Amino acid sequence: MNVQNVHKLGGCPVNHGGNTALNNHPTKWWPNSLNLDILHQHDARSNPMDPGYNHRDAVKGLDFQGVWNDVDALLTDSQAWWPADWGHYGGLFIRLSWHAAGSYRLGDGRGGAGTGNIRFEPLNSWPDNASLDKARRLLWPVKKKYGNALSWADLLVLAGTVAYQNMGLKTFGFAFGRQDIWGPEIDINWGSDTEILAPTDERVDDLADANSMYNPLAASHMGLIYVNPEGVNGTPNPAETAKYVRMTFARMAMNDEETAALTVGGHTVGKAHGGVAADKVGPEPAAAGVEAAGFGWADPGFDGNANTEHTSGLEGAWTSNPTKWDNGYLDLLFKYEWQTVKSRAGAWQWEPIDIAEEDKVPDATDPSIKHNPMMTDADMAMKVDPIYREICERFHKDPDYLADTFARAWFKLTHRDMGPKSNYYGPFVPSEDLVWQDPVPAGNTEYDVDAVKAKIAASGLPAAELIATAWDSARTFRGSDKRGGANGARIRLAPQKDWAGNEPDRLQKVLGALSPIATETGASLADVIVLAGNVGLEQSIKAAGYNVDVPFAPGRGDATDEMTDADSFSVLEPLADGFRNWQKEAYTVSAEEMLLDRAQLLGLTAPEMTVLVGGMRVLGTNYGGEKHGVFTDREGQLTNDFFVNLTDMANSWHPVGDGTYEVRDRETGTVKWTATSADLVFGSNSILRSYSEVYAQDDNAEKFVRDFVAAWTKVMNADRFDLA
Repeated sequence: MNVQNVHKLGGCPVNHGGNTALNNHPTKWWPNSLNLDILHQHDARSNPMDPGYNHRDAVKGLDFQGVWNDVDALLTDSQAWWPADWGHYGGLFIRLSWHAAGSYRLGDGRGGAGTGNIRFEPLNSWPDNASLDKARRLLWPVKKKYGNALSWADLLVLAGTVAYQNMGLKTFGFAFGRQDIWGPEIDINWGSDTEILAPTDERVDDLADANSMYNPLAASHMGLIYVNPEGVNGTPNPAETAKYVRMTFARMAMNDEETAALTVGGHTVGKAHGGVAADKVGPEPAAAGVEAAGFGWADPGFDGNANTEHTSGLEGAWTSNPTKWDNGYLDLLFKYEWQTVKSRAGAWQWEPIDIAEEDKVPDATDPSIKHNPMMTDADMAMKVDPIYREICERFHKDPDYLADTFARAWFKLTHRDMGPKSNYYGPFVPSEDLVWQDPVPAGNTEYDVDAVKAKIAASGLPAAELIATAWDSARTFRGSDKRGGANGARIRLAPQKDWAGNEPDRLQKVLGALSPIATETGASLADVIVLAGNVGLEQSIKAAGYNVDVPFAPGRGDATDEMTDADSFSVLEPLADGFRNWQKEAYTVSAEEMLLDRAQLLGLTAPEMTVLVGGMRVLGTNYGGEKHGVFTDREGQLTNDFFVNLTDMANSWHPVGDGTYEVRDRETGTVKWTATSADLVFGSNSILRSYSEVYAQDDNAEKFVRDFVAAWTKVMNADRFDLA
């Protein structure tokens, strides 16, 4: 699975300029200016909860069974303002959960259901999410009743799980614990398409090669969760669509069996809606008038009957009994030959040839009326693609196998971005540990930390190597899907031990010295790696003339190869690390933009990013001992020299033609240091310079050390959810 082609045109993992389209935003007038908005989002000022509110504590007191029961009761409580198909909201709620979770992509861990982001733009107004605004309003009474302890993020994905259970599927489980955000996620690059639903050609190098889709994108069009249901670029061709289905689901961490199960199981219930032609439907929520009360896609043909609703433009159900979990989807798919037709709304879909009356579908409002079932181009791919067909034939022969495979894949789909099981709450959490959860055994806390530190100090390893190794172990953390980090010491396992960015020779040298210490003292190697970084840092602080302790929390565990999905972990490989002034190769994306992306995934603020870069430079932790940005003659000491010399007007900066710069004495022209743009941006960008000036001040030399230690500790503990 190749998800690392960000060097291709349009493959930037960073959302240039964010989603800020306001005419007065600085990036409109100065598009080359570094936009720090992704580090400023979701601050306390946008959060309506009380200071100190802890959702982990709140969710523990939730009436979990009560919530489940209320959602279950709501499924058949059809409302006149948005009536349920066949009197059952199961299909609608499943689609809501699916689309809330389905925006997740493995490449950068962003998207997904973990934050309730479908409530906000752009997802709220994507055409693929048409009418899900109504599904959320239907759930409002449940959210209102249970309040803070029940997040929207949890409720949106619980609804689909309850629906499946209600309709006869034995679900695999459900975990509460997701925490809401309160505004759009501007850090997500949804694509640089010229318009919503622009042709797939804008997202690929080669339309015939689905794998040439620019990363980290997965959906075939801006505004869709997966692929175009009518076919590639709206042209029915199941064999070609199969390629995009496979690529899209692979980028969501799903294999072929899981993909087929999700397709079959997702369309075993519910229906698509094509009430009127798309050009007759009103604007999406973000473009609708205030009188719409936040709703979008007004349907002029809607008369209060479920069979006149409009969502995708396709029209019909996939099975003869669309409110029950059964094998009807595969029965019909393999029983009949299918042909392309246009829905009443003008969308391409597939319908069976010469279907028997008993296999037709009752009308969603009037059961005396029967309709043909329908299939999307992606559904037909399950029959046409030889790999998917073989899997689906096994499912057809063994419905229990399908049900179990789907239940597990659904659980994975709706929980993939929650991180480890320590983030799971409630009585419905399955006991089984799954490899995609990146399990880590509990670590020992009953050992002598000071004794371990003494052994590390006596090892003779240079402080810079200890610091760099701890950093490399921790920097893989992604707040987007709560993967990676130092816990588990996976830096010693494949694939991380061989990543170029981890300097394998240096890494093995350090691990060779630290592993016996872990064995001798009873500490996990994960703890020892982090503690070694702290030891090196404390040595550097002392050398600079300060006495500041670096906090440490024991308890990390050591994962094994069996606990590690190496292929899944491959996407965590850093392509660049501005904190260590390194890039794997040259990219169209600037070094400073990639630094921002890494900082945001680590959960850092702009000041924290700033202080860490300045400190890492003077500590001598640059990749391979490179001297770019080491603006000090006291390398190895944690001083504020980087900022002092960066802001010193006695120095001038000069590009030298290879993407690097010389810092020269303004009077003599003597080259004092070299630098990259990831160094000099802290003196050229107006916001970053304001932070740099704080740390360059004479009265803030010790503050710099304290702030560095705080930011360092935050990174080392980013994956310690047990400490939250």
